Amino acid sequence: MGRRRRRVDGAAGALPEAIAALSRSLPAGPSPEIFRRAKFDRPEAAPALWQLLFRLFSPLAADNTSVPPAPETQARFVKSVLRSQGYPRSALSQLPEDNSQGSRELLLALSWLLARGPLLERLLAQTRVHLGDHVPQWEAPASPGLPTSHVEAEGPVDLRQVQWLMGKLRFRWRRLVSSQQEQCTLLSKIHLYTRGCHSDQSLRHLSVAETEMLRDPEGGHQLLQALQHENARLEAALEWRRLELVFWKWMDTVLGACPPEGPTGASQPTFLPSIPGPRLGELELVAQELQALQEELQKVVETRWVTWEAQAGGLGRGPEWSTTRRALQEAVEQELVALRESWEQSRDPAQPRGPYRLVRSEDKDGKPGAQGLRAAEVIKVLRTQESCLETTLRQLQEQCRQELARLAGALPGLIWILPPRR
Repeated sequence: MGRRRRRVDGAAGALPEAIAALSRSLPAGPSPEIFRRAKFDRPEAAPALWQLLFRLFSPLAADNTSVPPAPETQARFVKSVLRSQGYPRSALSQLPEDNSQGSRELLLALSWLLARGPLLERLLAQTRVHLGDHVPQWEAPASPGLPTSHVEAEGPVDLRQVQWLMGKLRFRWRRLVSSQQEQCTLLSKIHLYTRGCHSDQSLRHLSVAETEMLRDPEGGHQLLQALQHENARLEAALEWRRLELVFWKWMDTVLGACPPEGPTGASQPTFLPSIPGPRLGELELVAQELQALQEELQKVVETRWVTWEAQAGGLGRGPEWSTTRRALQEAVEQELVALRESWEQSRDPAQPRGPYRLVRSEDKDGKPGAQGLRAAEVIKVLRTQESCLETTLRQLQEQCRQELARLAGALPGLIWILPPRR
């Protein structure tokens, strides 16, 4: 009995440490007192949890330099992201958007995110302090942007407006590509001018951050503070992994304190009408008529189903159907062969998985180390993928042109002019 009591007291004493470690590992994490108040659904804990979830989902809000949006915008954004990721509880969508209620439900949502995937690892990778010049990540962010107001069009959308939007998007894409090229040019100059200045012979040159430290010593103190903050978050993440089981046992009590959530229809109040005694016979007559109507409809459905099966079965025995089916099989086999070839090419070890540090190498015959990649190999893989995607795009465009031509030919008074090829 005494041994069990000591074990329970030890778990209860480790709970504040586990919550504190989790709070320190999160970006601008709330205090452990917020978690305790959220268990009892206190309204004063709701604003901090709304803001925490918004920071988790919005990479732009990770730094404190940007102005946070309004509380209503944050709440709508958090709800939309959780809904898109498959959050199962419908109570979150019913919370008010003024950040004044729902602290317990927000705590459950945070726990669901922690149990769903490597949330802390992803956050630590996003806020990592880079001392070198790294290749940007190739994965697109999973979280959507801020929700915008949806305006329904009163009439048909003008095609010229769509073309203007496409031109604007194409112009911004070209500006982005040109800015990336300019950045690469500047990086190459820095790597060339600082050649031989690095103490590590495998790097040979300085990065942008290291060059900035030499130019401005005050920036070195800021970088040192950022590294100390990152080390503190890493230590907190390790402490959280050690005490994670205590937190999940506590979350079982939080989930047990929630009222049971029924199906979707159970959330709405149900009002049952009072039925007087003399009308029970009329209801029985109506129920019998409905039962007879259901049986009659079932017979009609079965008859039509048998007729449809006979017609559909006859289509598969004709010579024309066999020729079409054989052509479809050949097309599918060709697509599978193309997919296998692209898959074999994509399995090349030179495909960037990131992050990699950019290092200028003067030895053209030398090979990179065990963790290194050559830019020429990466460019070759990316160009192969680009050619495969362009081929697929041209095939889809040709299918769309044929379908539009077929639809235009069905209307005798319509003249369809194909767009110019680019």
